[in-house]
Amino acid sequence: MEKDQYSKIAEACDRIRGVFPPNIHTAVVLGSGLSELLSSYYVIGRMPYADIPNFPETTVAGHSGNLLAIEIGNKTVYILQGRFHYYEGYSTEQACFPVRVLAELGVRNLILTNSAGGLNPEMNPGDIMLITDHLSFFCESPLRGPNLDRYGPRFPDQTSVYDKELSEMILDLAQKSSSRISAGIYAYMRGPQYETPAEIRVLSLLGASAVGMSTVPEAIVASHSGLKVVGLSLISNMASGMTGNPLSHDEVIHTAAQSARNLIDLIVASIQTESFN
Repeated sequence: MEKDQYSKIAEACDRIRGVFPPNIHTAVVLGSGLSELLSSYYVIGRMPYADIPNFPETTVAGHSGNLLAIEIGNKTVYILQGRFHYYEGYSTEQACFPVRVLAELGVRNLILTNSAGGLNPEMNPGDIMLITDHLSFFCESPLRGPNLDRYGPRFPDQTSVYDKELSEMILDLAQKSSSRISAGIYAYMRGPQYETPAEIRVLSLLGASAVGMSTVPEAIVASHSGLKVVGLSLISNMASGMTGNPLSHDEVIHTAAQSARNLIDLIVASIQTESFN
């Protein structure tokens, strides 16, 4: 008989608890090209995703595929070096499985990062966008199927998926440090193809300021599980049709590697505040 989702989550948690310290309340998911940028901190524990029962396998360049526990100030934080995507062939439930595991482990705060295409003409590659809301109505819900009642209701409210208090604190920190940051709506598209110029024009008309192929399913599942969610996009390129240049994943990874220092510094400074407890 196939194991149910609760059993799969429990197996993953048992394996993680055997390696990592208890009482870790904050986790950070690092997106394309960002995976290695927190590994210079003191690493308490490291486990490849392949060693965690029921975790999918990362298949995309720029996603290392490791779970770390690191020390940031006086806090221990989970770091997920890479994520899983619908376009890799996983269901949204599979892609978001790590979020359910984090919730079961006792994580309360989740910072989701990504490399995204900018739709706002005032943006530049290397800018940071704080996600205030998202568009995902083109895509399958990660909550489709039997509801996991232990974590949340069948029909969860989506008014405040991204935690307002944490988001405002991070925005204030960034502005004080003179980082180039804006706040806006993130449009989730399934990929793996990049969007057409026509799609970008429609998304702009709908109010989106950035677009990408991740983050939103995880945010929905995290919110359903009762976690406080923050979303941060590193603008790695301008979206299709905005510059006349073709898009490539290599460009995304290169820009992320060159420009991510401000994003990482902002995450580290934020985690050290009293808001992340």
